[in-house]
Amino acid sequence: MAYRHDSDLAFLGEVESGDLDDLVYILTHDKDGAVRFTEELTVSDTYKKYSPDHHQYWQLIAAEIQCFGANTFATALRGGKGVPYKEVLMDACDKMKVNYNKDASVETIENNMLMKILSDAIEKMTPEQLKELAIATGVKNTSKMTPEAMTGLFQAIFRAGGFKSYQLTLIVVNAVLKAILGRGLTLAGNAALTRAVAVLTGPIGWAITGLWTAIDIAGTAYRVTIPAVIQVAALRQQHMYGQQAEEASFT
Repeated sequence: MAYRHDSDLAFLGEVESGDLDDLVYILTHDKDGAVRFTEELTVSDTYKKYSPDHHQYWQLIAAEIQCFGANTFATALRGGKGVPYKEVLMDACDKMKVNYNKDASVETIENNMLMKILSDAIEKMTPEQLKELAIATGVKNTSKMTPEAMTGLFQAIFRAGGFKSYQLTLIVVNAVLKAILGRGLTLAGNAALTRAVAVLTGPIGWAITGLWTAIDIAGTAYRVTIPAVIQVAALRQQHMYGQQAEEASFT
């Protein structure tokens, strides 16, 4: 396993070790909590030396994502290097039937993926759940909140970026990981997120059940790459929001 330079994963080098816990867990453990037979991260000397200080070996974490997204034989021919993250992401999106433009930025494709998960969940929500979700995410007028209106609102939030987009990303990712791994984000402990997370966990769980059954049939790689790209999307939003907040403090 060897890291290939990847501008779409380079930001992981600026993420604190504690915030990488969930990604490392996804790459090394299955949904039952057992260590994955196919992972190479925990057997590396660098991991053994520095774990759990993940920042020390962030390139190995990135390489693990690249290699899980690649064909094993082809990886061997490339000297142990996998494929670029964008290729892993698009492959996961194809499996999830996400509509995206392959020429778009990775951030935009990740947002399309999260929006697909969210819109599928919204379609399965009752009017009461829709209203609860609207209130939990700060919507003032909830009297005529339809699934179409909620979907349009969340699309606008993702396009606008900033804290609301970051918050919505954490809510979706936390609910997804609970549904497919049995545990949510460790970084989603913010009390402000709790109510919206509770509202969404059930519907997202229902929305992803059929998908996850298909993934289980498709093979082990998707059981890793899909949760991994969802988690990378959360880390990217966290990193971008942190940069924006830091820049704002200097203006």
